[in-house]
Amino acid sequence: MTRLLHRTIGSDLPRAVSGQGITITDAEGRAYIDGSGGAAVSCLGHNDAEVVAAMKAQMDRICYAHTSFFTTDVAESLAERLTAHAPDPLNHLYMVSGGSEAVEAALKMARQYFVEIGQPQRRHIIARRQSYHGNTLGALATGGNAMRRVQFQPILPETHHVSPVYAYRDQRVGESPEAYAARLADELEAKIRDLGEDQVMAFVAEPVVGATLGAVPAVADYFQRVRAICDRYGVLLILDEVMCGMGRTGSLFAFEQEGIVPDLVTVAKGLGGGFQPVGGVLLSDRIFEAFRDGSGLFQHGHTYLAHPIASAAADKVVEILTRPGLMAQVRHLGERLQSGLEARLGQSPFVGDIRGRGLFRGIEIVADRDSKTPFDPALKTHAKIKKAAMARGLLSYPMGGTIDGIHGDHVLLAPPYICTEAEIDQIADRISDAILAVTADVAKGA
Repeated sequence: MTRLLHRTIGSDLPRAVSGQGITITDAEGRAYIDGSGGAAVSCLGHNDAEVVAAMKAQMDRICYAHTSFFTTDVAESLAERLTAHAPDPLNHLYMVSGGSEAVEAALKMARQYFVEIGQPQRRHIIARRQSYHGNTLGALATGGNAMRRVQFQPILPETHHVSPVYAYRDQRVGESPEAYAARLADELEAKIRDLGEDQVMAFVAEPVVGATLGAVPAVADYFQRVRAICDRYGVLLILDEVMCGMGRTGSLFAFEQEGIVPDLVTVAKGLGGGFQPVGGVLLSDRIFEAFRDGSGLFQHGHTYLAHPIASAAADKVVEILTRPGLMAQVRHLGERLQSGLEARLGQSPFVGDIRGRGLFRGIEIVADRDSKTPFDPALKTHAKIKKAAMARGLLSYPMGGTIDGIHGDHVLLAPPYICTEAEIDQIADRISDAILAVTADVAKGA
């Protein structure tokens, strides 16, 4: 009997004993291609020699120093490196231990910013339905995942939600991408006006929606319209790149492909590549200057922020991610994965949409492609696909509740950036075999 409280009590999980490159091996000797990077974390695969060496070198120096007393060379180096690759005015980094912490910190930064500049009445947060921003209370309240929120609703802070960008289901027949983007932007503007033009402090969004929707990018000029609306009403734009950032979509920051710059951006997962728990918030000059010229501090903190070993790991990961050619490789492999999935699954009556950017791809599963009707959630089609993929030696990230938190199934793929073309083809083969086998059985009532 295990004394560890697992995510699902009573689950019989294999024990991971080693990882190398894109594979994880369990205690029985079975090897799995890590086709989802865990949860879009292991961007450089497992046991990268350079990252491990950087961590070991830091261990030989100092493993921990509390940030109320000291800074460290590796934390300073990471901040310099990451901000050097971020567009102006994102010139400052606040470090944390993971994605939920990063979102919490960003929300508190937004609130403190308005207190510092004399607008303490601004308190409302607007986000989007079918989003995911983390599991701590502030992050969970901000996210729009109904299934995750429901039992904790009585203790969640007040937040407000508008429609997601979900063209597969919500773009109207005959509606252009530009018109769809304009309609969604108008909805956001109406929500700001409804709450009070000087009452909203932040709009929070994922540039490419990850776990809850399955790698759904924005359309047309949506984010440019959002940026203009936020500027018009003095609202801070927080972009959550915990899952879609750090090269996952083919650029170091996903928002680069939208032609905008946020006021705050959260990063984690790929920032440390799974080698250490680490996250961060990049903040703009005006937010930093409000803190500096006001109270002189950010009223927040965690015991392990800017942890030296985590900083060393992240600094080396970012150095590798920003080497010439790697982002082009992510884009190339992403196109190969997309075309491979389309070739294998494009004619299936149970695959409604294949989407994404870079090595961040989603496959939406349906009971009927023409009507887009989902499978009955009681069938747990996504869970069956996960099991079938593992039996074929592939780790994937299937989720349920795609449409509204209850109905709908999708599979998320987020393989390491170090994959070869042949390995990308293997991922496409194995997940397609799993999806085709499971959907055929489910459709027959198996």
